[in-house]
Amino acid sequence: MRFLSTRGSAPPLSFADAFASGLAPDGGLYVPERLPSIEPLLEKGPTRYPELAAEFFKLFDEDHSAEEINELFEKSYSSFEDPDNAAPLIELSDDTYVLELFHGPTFAFKDFGLQLVGNMFEEQIARTGKVINVLGATSGDTGSAAIHGLADKEGARVFVLYPEGRISDIQERQMTCTGSDNIFPISIEGSFDDAQRIVKDLFEDLEFKDRARLSAVNSINLARILAQCVYYIHAYQQLPEGHKDSVRYVVPTGNFGNVLAGWLAGRMGLPAEEFTVATNQNDLLYRLFTEGIYEPKKVNPSLAPSMDIQVASNFERFLHYHLDGDGQRTSEIMNEIKKGNELIIPGFNAGEFSATRTDDSGIIENIRKAKDLFNYVSDPHTSCCFNEMTPSQTTIILATAHPAKFPKTITEAINESPTHPSLERLRERTPQKERLPANTDAIRKYLEENILQ
Repeated sequence: MRFLSTRGSAPPLSFADAFASGLAPDGGLYVPERLPSIEPLLEKGPTRYPELAAEFFKLFDEDHSAEEINELFEKSYSSFEDPDNAAPLIELSDDTYVLELFHGPTFAFKDFGLQLVGNMFEEQIARTGKVINVLGATSGDTGSAAIHGLADKEGARVFVLYPEGRISDIQERQMTCTGSDNIFPISIEGSFDDAQRIVKDLFEDLEFKDRARLSAVNSINLARILAQCVYYIHAYQQLPEGHKDSVRYVVPTGNFGNVLAGWLAGRMGLPAEEFTVATNQNDLLYRLFTEGIYEPKKVNPSLAPSMDIQVASNFERFLHYHLDGDGQRTSEIMNEIKKGNELIIPGFNAGEFSATRTDDSGIIENIRKAKDLFNYVSDPHTSCCFNEMTPSQTTIILATAHPAKFPKTITEAINESPTHPSLERLRERTPQKERLPANTDAIRKYLEENILQ
Protein backbone atom coordinates (compact mmCIF):
# COMPACT_ATOMS: atom_id res chain seq x y z
CA MET A 1 0.00 0.00 0.00
CA ARG A 2 1.16 3.52 -0.77
CA PHE A 3 0.67 6.65 1.34
CA LEU A 4 -0.37 9.99 -0.12
CA SER A 5 -0.04 13.58 1.04
CA THR A 6 -3.27 15.33 1.99
CA ARG A 7 -2.12 18.25 -0.19
CA GLY A 8 -1.64 16.12 -3.27
CA SER A 9 1.67 17.36 -4.64
CA ALA A 10 4.19 15.05 -2.96
CA PRO A 11 5.15 11.64 -4.38
CA PRO A 12 3.49 8.57 -2.81
CA LEU A 13 5.61 6.69 -0.28
CA SER A 14 5.74 3.22 1.20
CA PHE A 15 4.74 2.70 4.85
CA ALA A 16 8.33 2.81 6.13
CA ASP A 17 9.18 5.95 4.16
CA ALA A 18 5.98 7.74 5.18
CA PHE A 19 6.73 6.88 8.81
CA ALA A 20 10.30 8.15 8.55
CA SER A 21 9.24 11.36 6.81
CA GLY A 22 6.44 12.38 9.19
CA LEU A 23 5.40 15.54 7.34
CA ALA A 24 5.16 15.40 3.53
CA PRO A 25 7.44 17.73 1.50
CA ASP A 26 4.41 19.77 0.37
CA GLY A 27 3.46 20.42 4.00
CA GLY A 28 0.68 17.82 4.02
CA LEU A 29 0.07 14.79 6.22
CA TYR A 30 0.25 11.23 4.94
CA VAL A 31 -2.90 9.12 4.58
CA PRO A 32 -3.34 5.60 3.14
CA GLU A 33 -4.27 5.52 -0.54
CA ARG A 34 -7.25 3.38 0.47
CA LEU A 35 -8.89 2.28 3.71
CA PRO A 36 -9.08 -1.53 3.96
CA SER A 37 -11.92 -3.47 5.55
CA ILE A 38 -11.46 -4.51 9.19
CA GLU A 39 -14.53 -6.74 9.27
CA PRO A 40 -12.46 -9.94 9.76
CA LEU A 41 -11.00 -8.38 12.94
CA LEU A 42 -14.44 -7.37 14.19
CA GLU A 43 -15.82 -10.88 13.76
CA LYS A 44 -13.25 -12.30 16.16
CA GLY A 45 -13.88 -12.50 19.88
CA PRO A 46 -11.61 -10.62 22.29
CA THR A 47 -8.04 -10.86 21.00
CA ARG A 48 -4.75 -10.31 22.84
CA TYR A 49 -4.00 -6.64 22.30
CA PRO A 50 -0.54 -7.08 20.68
CA GLU A 51 -1.97 -9.68 18.28
CA LEU A 52 -4.90 -7.43 17.32
CA ALA A 53 -2.59 -4.46 16.73
CA ALA A 54 -0.23 -6.56 14.61
CA GLU A 55 -3.06 -7.92 12.46
CA PHE A 56 -4.38 -4.39 11.93
CA PHE A 57 -0.98 -3.02 10.90
CA LYS A 58 -0.43 -5.84 8.42
CA LEU A 59 -3.22 -4.23 6.39
CA PHE A 60 -0.96 -1.18 5.87
CA ASP A 61 2.69 -2.17 6.35
CA GLU A 62 4.14 -4.07 3.39
CA ASP A 63 7.75 -3.21 4.26
CA HIS A 64 8.10 -5.61 7.18
CA SER A 65 7.47 -9.33 7.41
CA ALA A 66 4.56 -10.70 9.44
CA GLU A 67 7.06 -12.02 11.98
CA GLU A 68 8.75 -8.62 12.31
CA ILE A 69 5.39 -6.91 12.85
CA ASN A 70 4.37 -9.47 15.47
CA GLU A 71 7.64 -8.96 17.37
CA LEU A 72 7.29 -5.16 17.15
CA PHE A 73 3.89 -5.15 18.80
CA GLU A 74 4.75 -7.71 21.46
CA LYS A 75 7.64 -5.45 22.45
CA SER A 76 5.64 -2.22 22.23
CA TYR A 77 2.92 -3.31 24.65
CA SER A 78 5.11 -5.35 27.02
CA SER A 79 5.48 -2.28 29.27
CA PHE A 80 1.70 -1.97 29.86
CA GLU A 81 0.19 -3.20 33.12
CA ASP A 82 -1.61 -6.02 31.31
CA PRO A 83 -0.21 -6.36 27.78
CA ASP A 84 -2.93 -8.82 26.77
CA ASN A 85 -5.66 -6.33 27.68
CA ALA A 86 -3.87 -3.01 27.32
CA ALA A 87 -7.16 -1.06 27.09
CA PRO A 88 -9.72 -2.58 29.49
CA LEU A 89 -13.39 -1.76 28.97
CA ILE A 90 -15.05 -0.94 32.31
CA GLU A 91 -18.84 -1.17 32.67
CA LEU A 92 -20.32 1.80 34.56
CA SER A 93 -23.98 0.93 33.93
CA ASP A 94 -26.06 -1.19 31.56
CA ASP A 95 -25.35 1.13 28.64
CA THR A 96 -22.28 3.14 29.67
CA TYR A 97 -18.68 1.98 29.49
CA VAL A 98 -15.25 3.54 29.97
CA LEU A 99 -12.34 2.45 27.79
CA GLU A 100 -9.32 3.01 30.02
CA LEU A 101 -6.33 4.09 27.95
CA PHE A 102 -3.97 5.00 30.78
CA HIS A 103 -2.39 1.68 31.74
CA GLY A 104 0.84 2.27 29.81
CA PRO A 105 4.18 3.46 31.20
CA THR A 106 3.28 7.19 31.29
CA PHE A 107 -0.39 6.70 32.25
CA ALA A 108 -1.90 8.37 29.19
CA PHE A 109 -3.42 7.25 25.90
CA LYS A 110 -0.42 8.58 23.99
CA ASP A 111 1.51 5.47 25.08
CA PHE A 112 -0.38 3.38 22.53
CA GLY A 113 1.19 5.23 19.65
CA LEU A 114 4.49 6.31 21.12
CA GLN A 115 5.70 3.01 22.55
CA LEU A 116 5.24 1.74 19.02
CA VAL A 117 6.89 4.77 17.41
CA GLY A 118 9.91 4.50 19.72
CA ASN A 119 10.47 0.89 18.72
CA MET A 120 9.89 1.67 15.05
CA PHE A 121 12.56 4.37 15.21
CA GLU A 122 14.93 1.93 16.90
CA GLU A 123 14.34 -0.57 14.10
CA GLN A 124 14.82 2.15 11.48
CA ILE A 125 18.16 3.23 12.98
CA ALA A 126 19.40 -0.36 13.12
CA ARG A 127 18.27 -1.04 9.54
CA THR A 128 19.65 2.12 7.93
CA GLY A 129 22.62 2.88 10.20
CA LYS A 130 21.52 6.53 10.24
CA VAL A 131 20.89 8.58 13.38
CA ILE A 132 17.66 10.52 13.89
CA ASN A 133 16.68 13.64 15.80
CA VAL A 134 13.08 13.45 16.93
CA LEU A 135 11.20 16.72 17.27
CA GLY A 136 7.74 17.16 18.75
CA ALA A 137 5.43 19.53 20.59
CA THR A 138 3.22 18.59 23.51
CA SER A 139 0.31 20.00 25.46
CA GLY A 140 1.11 17.57 28.26
CA ASP A 141 1.02 13.84 27.53
CA THR A 142 2.61 13.41 24.08
CA GLY A 143 5.99 14.60 25.30
CA SER A 144 6.30 12.23 28.24
CA ALA A 145 5.08 9.28 26.14
CA ALA A 146 7.54 10.08 23.34
CA ILE A 147 10.37 10.49 25.82
CA HIS A 148 9.60 7.18 27.52
CA GLY A 149 9.45 5.44 24.15
CA LEU A 150 12.86 6.76 23.05
CA ALA A 151 14.87 7.32 26.25
CA ASP A 152 18.38 5.85 26.04
CA LYS A 153 17.83 4.44 22.54
CA GLU A 154 21.13 4.53 20.67
CA GLY A 155 21.24 6.78 17.63
CA ALA A 156 18.28 8.95 18.66
CA ARG A 157 17.88 12.29 20.36
CA VAL A 158 14.51 13.68 21.40
CA PHE A 159 13.57 17.37 21.50
CA VAL A 160 10.13 18.15 22.93
CA LEU A 161 8.63 21.65 23.10
CA TYR A 162 5.96 22.43 25.67
CA PRO A 163 4.31 25.62 27.02
CA GLU A 164 5.92 26.86 30.23
CA GLY A 165 3.50 26.86 33.17
CA ARG A 166 0.59 25.39 31.18
CA ILE A 167 0.89 21.68 31.93
CA SER A 168 0.55 19.86 35.24
CA ASP A 169 3.55 19.43 37.55
CA ILE A 170 3.50 15.66 37.05
CA GLN A 171 3.34 15.99 33.27
CA GLU A 172 6.38 18.28 33.33
CA ARG A 173 8.30 16.01 35.68
CA GLN A 174 7.68 13.04 33.39
CA MET A 175 9.61 14.93 30.70
CA THR A 176 12.27 16.70 32.74
CA CYS A 177 13.26 14.07 35.32
CA THR A 178 14.28 11.16 33.09
CA GLY A 179 18.04 11.35 33.69
CA SER A 180 18.56 10.26 30.06
CA ASP A 181 21.32 11.97 28.09
CA ASN A 182 19.41 11.80 24.79
CA ILE A 183 16.34 13.68 26.05
CA PHE A 184 16.04 17.47 25.59
CA PRO A 185 12.86 19.03 27.06
CA ILE A 186 12.33 22.64 25.94
CA SER A 187 9.82 24.87 27.69
CA ILE A 188 8.73 27.82 25.58
CA GLU A 189 7.26 31.15 26.58
CA GLY A 190 3.96 30.67 24.80
CA SER A 191 1.09 28.25 24.16
CA PHE A 192 0.99 24.72 22.76
CA ASP A 193 -0.16 26.19 19.46
CA ASP A 194 3.07 28.22 19.38
CA ALA A 195 5.07 25.03 20.00
CA GLN A 196 3.18 23.16 17.30
CA ARG A 197 3.67 26.04 14.85
CA ILE A 198 7.43 26.02 15.45
CA VAL A 199 7.61 22.27 14.87
CA LYS A 200 5.70 22.56 11.59
CA ASP A 201 7.88 25.51 10.51
CA LEU A 202 11.02 23.45 11.05
CA PHE A 203 9.64 20.42 9.23
CA GLU A 204 8.60 22.64 6.32
CA ASP A 205 12.18 23.96 6.09
CA LEU A 206 13.20 21.01 3.93
CA GLU A 207 16.90 21.89 3.83
CA PHE A 208 17.10 22.02 7.63
CA LYS A 209 14.87 18.96 8.06
CA ASP A 210 17.13 16.85 5.84
CA ARG A 211 20.38 18.20 7.28
CA ALA A 212 19.23 17.72 10.86
CA ARG A 213 17.67 14.31 10.09
CA LEU A 214 14.42 15.33 11.78
CA SER A 215 11.67 12.82 12.47
CA ALA A 216 8.24 13.45 13.98
CA VAL A 217 6.48 11.98 17.00
CA ASN A 218 3.48 14.30 16.99
CA SER A 219 0.24 12.94 15.60
CA ILE A 220 1.34 14.28 12.22
CA ASN A 221 3.08 10.87 12.08
CA LEU A 222 0.58 8.45 10.55
CA ALA A 223 1.80 5.47 12.59
CA ARG A 224 0.44 7.11 15.74
CA ILE A 225 -3.03 7.56 14.28
CA LEU A 226 -3.13 3.98 13.00
CA ALA A 227 -2.03 2.71 16.43
CA GLN A 228 -4.93 4.58 18.02
CA CYS A 229 -7.44 2.96 15.64
CA VAL A 230 -6.70 -0.38 17.30
CA TYR A 231 -8.17 0.39 20.70
CA TYR A 232 -11.54 1.21 19.12
CA ILE A 233 -11.59 -2.27 17.60
CA HIS A 234 -10.47 -3.71 20.94
CA ALA A 235 -13.33 -1.91 22.71
CA TYR A 236 -15.85 -3.27 20.22
CA GLN A 237 -14.55 -6.81 20.75
CA GLN A 238 -15.11 -6.47 24.51
CA LEU A 239 -18.73 -5.30 24.29
CA PRO A 240 -21.39 -7.83 25.31
CA GLU A 241 -23.61 -9.20 22.56
CA GLY A 242 -26.66 -7.00 22.12
CA HIS A 243 -24.66 -3.84 22.71
CA LYS A 244 -22.68 -3.73 19.46
CA ASP A 245 -25.17 -2.36 16.93
CA SER A 246 -25.56 1.30 17.90
CA VAL A 247 -22.44 2.55 19.65
CA ARG A 248 -21.63 6.14 20.55
CA TYR A 249 -18.00 7.01 21.29
CA VAL A 250 -17.34 10.07 23.44
CA VAL A 251 -13.77 11.25 22.99
CA PRO A 252 -11.86 14.02 24.79
CA THR A 253 -9.81 15.70 22.11
CA GLY A 254 -7.88 18.87 21.37
CA ASN A 255 -5.66 18.03 18.43
CA PHE A 256 -8.33 15.84 16.77
CA GLY A 257 -6.07 12.79 16.47
CA ASN A 258 -7.84 10.63 19.06
CA VAL A 259 -11.31 10.99 17.57
CA LEU A 260 -9.98 10.89 13.99
CA ALA A 261 -8.61 7.42 14.68
CA GLY A 262 -12.07 6.21 15.67
CA TRP A 263 -13.67 7.86 12.67
CA LEU A 264 -11.16 6.19 10.35
CA ALA A 265 -11.93 2.84 11.99
CA GLY A 266 -15.59 3.59 11.27
CA ARG A 267 -14.80 4.10 7.60
CA MET A 268 -13.07 0.72 7.66
CA GLY A 269 -16.13 -1.02 9.05
CA LEU A 270 -16.31 -0.38 12.80
CA PRO A 271 -20.03 -0.09 13.71
CA ALA A 272 -20.28 3.42 15.14
CA GLU A 273 -23.43 5.52 15.13
CA GLU A 274 -21.78 8.67 16.43
CA PHE A 275 -18.52 10.20 17.61
CA THR A 276 -18.92 12.94 20.20
CA VAL A 277 -16.01 15.37 20.31
CA ALA A 278 -15.59 16.47 23.93
CA THR A 279 -13.67 19.75 24.33
CA ASN A 280 -12.75 21.99 27.22
CA GLN A 281 -13.24 25.78 27.18
CA ASN A 282 -10.82 26.02 24.24
CA ASP A 283 -13.67 24.93 22.06
CA LEU A 284 -12.45 25.25 18.46
CA LEU A 285 -13.70 21.75 17.59
CA TYR A 286 -17.00 22.22 19.41
CA ARG A 287 -17.69 25.34 17.36
CA LEU A 288 -16.57 23.60 14.18
CA PHE A 289 -18.96 20.69 14.62
CA THR A 290 -21.89 22.79 15.78
CA GLU A 291 -21.51 25.80 13.46
CA GLY A 292 -19.36 24.57 10.55
CA ILE A 293 -16.90 27.41 11.18
CA TYR A 294 -13.18 26.98 11.86
CA GLU A 295 -12.31 30.01 13.98
CA PRO A 296 -9.13 29.90 16.10
CA LYS A 297 -9.23 32.09 19.21
CA LYS A 298 -6.80 32.83 22.01
CA VAL A 299 -5.91 29.81 24.14
CA ASN A 300 -7.15 30.10 27.72
CA PRO A 301 -5.29 27.83 30.18
CA SER A 302 -7.67 25.30 31.73
CA LEU A 303 -7.91 22.42 34.18
CA ALA A 304 -7.63 20.05 31.19
CA PRO A 305 -4.30 21.34 29.83
CA SER A 306 -3.72 18.66 27.19
CA MET A 307 -6.71 20.09 25.30
CA ASP A 308 -5.60 23.73 25.50
CA ILE A 309 -5.33 23.89 21.71
CA GLN A 310 -6.77 26.14 19.01
CA VAL A 311 -5.02 24.67 15.96
CA ALA A 312 -6.08 21.02 15.57
CA SER A 313 -3.40 19.62 13.27
CA ASN A 314 -5.15 16.33 12.51
CA PHE A 315 -8.20 18.16 11.19
CA GLU A 316 -6.25 18.27 7.93
CA ARG A 317 -6.62 14.51 7.51
CA PHE A 318 -10.36 14.72 8.07
CA LEU A 319 -10.54 17.65 5.64
CA HIS A 320 -8.78 15.52 3.00
CA TYR A 321 -11.55 12.93 3.19
CA HIS A 322 -14.28 15.57 3.47
CA LEU A 323 -13.05 17.14 0.22
CA ASP A 324 -12.84 13.74 -1.52
CA GLY A 325 -9.06 13.89 -1.72
CA ASP A 326 -8.85 17.33 -3.37
CA GLY A 327 -5.26 18.17 -2.45
CA GLN A 328 -5.29 21.66 -3.93
CA ARG A 329 -8.40 22.71 -1.99
CA THR A 330 -7.06 21.12 1.19
CA SER A 331 -3.82 23.06 0.76
CA GLU A 332 -5.69 26.33 0.22
CA ILE A 333 -7.82 25.87 3.33
CA MET A 334 -4.86 24.84 5.50
CA ASN A 335 -2.91 27.91 4.36
CA GLU A 336 -5.82 30.11 5.44
CA ILE A 337 -5.94 28.30 8.78
CA LYS A 338 -2.20 28.88 9.22
CA LYS A 339 -2.84 32.62 8.83
CA GLY A 340 -5.36 32.42 11.69
CA ASN A 341 -8.30 33.28 9.47
CA GLU A 342 -11.88 32.30 10.22
CA LEU A 343 -13.18 29.80 7.68
CA ILE A 344 -16.55 28.39 6.74
CA ILE A 345 -15.72 24.83 5.68
CA PRO A 346 -17.33 24.23 2.27
CA GLY A 347 -20.26 21.82 2.31
CA PHE A 348 -19.52 20.94 5.91
CA ASN A 349 -21.99 18.64 7.61
CA ALA A 350 -21.00 17.14 10.93
CA GLY A 351 -22.73 13.87 9.97
CA GLU A 352 -21.32 11.19 12.26
CA PHE A 353 -19.99 13.82 14.69
CA SER A 354 -21.53 15.71 17.56
CA ALA A 355 -19.72 17.89 20.08
CA THR A 356 -19.82 19.04 23.66
CA ARG A 357 -17.98 21.77 25.57
CA THR A 358 -16.95 21.93 29.24
CA ASP A 359 -15.42 24.91 31.04
CA ASP A 360 -13.41 24.65 34.25
CA SER A 361 -16.41 24.78 36.56
CA GLY A 362 -18.04 22.07 34.46
CA ILE A 363 -14.93 19.90 34.77
CA ILE A 364 -15.16 20.04 38.56
CA GLU A 365 -18.90 19.33 38.39
CA ASN A 366 -18.41 16.39 36.03
CA ILE A 367 -15.71 14.79 38.17
CA ARG A 368 -18.25 14.88 41.00
CA LYS A 369 -20.98 13.55 38.71
CA ALA A 370 -18.90 10.55 37.62
CA LYS A 371 -18.08 9.80 41.25
CA ASP A 372 -21.69 10.17 42.43
CA LEU A 373 -23.38 8.30 39.58
CA PHE A 374 -20.84 5.55 38.91
CA ASN A 375 -18.31 5.63 41.77
CA TYR A 376 -15.71 6.36 39.09
CA VAL A 377 -12.84 8.85 39.37
CA SER A 378 -12.07 10.51 36.04
CA ASP A 379 -9.21 12.80 35.15
CA PRO A 380 -10.10 16.39 34.05
CA HIS A 381 -9.94 15.57 30.33
CA THR A 382 -12.14 12.47 30.58
CA SER A 383 -14.59 14.39 32.75
CA CYS A 384 -15.45 16.50 29.69
CA CYS A 385 -17.21 13.38 28.38
CA PHE A 386 -19.75 13.26 31.22
CA ASN A 387 -21.80 16.27 30.07
CA GLU A 388 -24.52 14.35 28.30
CA MET A 389 -25.52 10.85 29.33
CA THR A 390 -27.68 9.08 26.74
CA PRO A 391 -29.91 6.39 28.25
CA SER A 392 -30.62 3.22 26.25
CA GLN A 393 -27.72 3.82 23.83
CA THR A 394 -24.44 2.00 24.22
CA THR A 395 -21.90 4.70 25.05
CA ILE A 396 -18.14 4.23 25.31
CA ILE A 397 -16.22 7.04 27.00
CA LEU A 398 -12.50 7.13 26.25
CA ALA A 399 -10.55 7.76 29.46
CA THR A 400 -7.31 9.34 28.32
CA ALA A 401 -5.20 9.83 31.46
CA HIS A 402 -4.77 8.49 34.98
CA PRO A 403 -6.39 10.83 37.53
CA ALA A 404 -3.20 10.74 39.62
CA LYS A 405 -1.59 13.03 37.03
CA PHE A 406 -3.94 15.83 38.17
CA PRO A 407 -4.19 15.47 41.96
CA LYS A 408 -4.96 19.13 42.69
CA THR A 409 -8.07 19.17 40.48
CA ILE A 410 -9.32 15.80 41.73
CA THR A 411 -8.90 16.90 45.34
CA GLU A 412 -10.81 20.12 44.68
CA ALA A 413 -13.67 18.18 43.09
CA ILE A 414 -14.16 15.17 45.38
CA ASN A 415 -11.67 15.63 48.22
CA GLU A 416 -9.71 12.57 47.13
CA SER A 417 -6.09 12.53 46.00
CA PRO A 418 -5.37 9.58 43.71
CA THR A 419 -1.74 8.48 43.59
CA HIS A 420 0.51 6.09 41.73
CA PRO A 421 3.92 5.00 43.06
CA SER A 422 5.69 5.64 39.75
CA LEU A 423 4.40 9.20 39.65
CA GLU A 424 5.21 9.89 43.28
CA ARG A 425 8.85 8.89 42.74
CA LEU A 426 9.20 11.71 40.20
CA ARG A 427 8.75 14.27 42.98
CA GLU A 428 12.11 13.22 44.42
CA ARG A 429 14.04 14.10 41.25
CA THR A 430 15.45 17.39 40.00
CA PRO A 431 13.94 18.68 36.73
CA GLN A 432 16.30 19.53 33.87
CA LYS A 433 15.06 21.57 30.92
CA GLU A 434 15.92 24.40 28.56
CA ARG A 435 13.72 27.50 28.53
CA LEU A 436 13.54 29.38 25.22
CA PRO A 437 11.34 31.98 23.53
CA ALA A 438 8.50 30.82 21.25
CA ASN A 439 10.58 31.65 18.21
CA THR A 440 11.43 29.32 15.34
CA ASP A 441 14.94 30.72 14.86
CA ALA A 442 15.76 30.30 18.55
CA ILE A 443 14.64 26.67 18.51
CA ARG A 444 16.50 26.01 15.25
CA LYS A 445 19.72 27.40 16.78
CA TYR A 446 19.32 25.21 19.88
CA LEU A 447 18.73 22.13 17.74
CA GLU A 448 21.78 22.83 15.60
CA GLU A 449 23.89 22.94 18.76
CA ASN A 450 22.56 19.64 20.15
CA ILE A 451 21.47 17.29 17.35
CA LEU A 452 23.22 14.07 16.48
CA GLN A 453 25.07 14.30 13.18
